[in-house]
Amino acid sequence: MNKGEPSLNKIDDYNGNESKQKRVIVRLVVIFCLVVGGILTYFKNNDKVYEVEVITQEQSNSTK
Repeated sequence: MNKGEPSLNKIDDYNGNESKQKRVIVRLVVIFCLVVGGILTYFKNNDKVYEVEVITQEQSNSTK
């Protein structure tokens, strides 16, 4: 093996040897992405419900 290349065992993050700070940061990023995705999904679905309500109100008004 070439001495200039690091082996996997010498890399800090290999095989569960990552630091506690890196674990916390990764967890925070994952939680942040899930929260943002949940919020966007809520607004997307809430908008569709509103559109259905508007359409049904327009249809009920036109039948009167």
